[in-house]
Amino acid sequence: MFMLLFFGIIGFAIGRVITLCISSFFHQRNYLNEACANTMIILGSGGHTTEMLEIVKKLNKDKYVPRFYVVSENDQNSVDKLLSIENDKSEYKIYVITRSRKVHQSYFSSIFTTLKSFIDCIPLLHHSRPNLILCNGPGICVPVCIVAYLLKVFYINSACRIVFIESYCRVKTLSLSGWILLYMTDLFVVQWPELAKKVSRKVMYFGRLT
Repeated sequence: MFMLLFFGIIGFAIGRVITLCISSFFHQRNYLNEACANTMIILGSGGHTTEMLEIVKKLNKDKYVPRFYVVSENDQNSVDKLLSIENDKSEYKIYVITRSRKVHQSYFSSIFTTLKSFIDCIPLLHHSRPNLILCNGPGICVPVCIVAYLLKVFYINSACRIVFIESYCRVKTLSLSGWILLYMTDLFVVQWPELAKKVSRKVMYFGRLT
């Protein structure tokens, strides 16, 4: 009985992946005819949000639309800052996901919140299907980018491009998020020449962006 149930679940999962791959193929062909890019922007708390919104201000709002902002639960500060630069509500949406680890949270309990964060990201990324993901190192970006990378690997959303812009505060070493996502990104940007020379993988340096 257990084996039948096990193989039934495996069969359902395989069928689901095949269905998603087929639907994604036609969905992405439609993207090729679009001039705009569905853009997902990940906002951390505090300085990460401030830096990211400085980058967003420089974007061509007519090209990077719609914009999907991802914030962690209870991060009202990031939402308030976001609303101060966005005027047209038809051009953006705000999504809230579980924070992987809260301040002073035990590492053991953070296992479960991290898992919940990954689960939150699956339907979010599957339905929004971003062409571009912008992040700059907050912990919240790790589950989002890993799930996006897996969806690319399985051709569910292979059109997605992940751009990681390391925080201006990272002068000599990458952030933990940066090390985790270094080989999953399509473009990895640092803002200090010293850091660009130290990283083993080729990264891009354009000077200060924030």
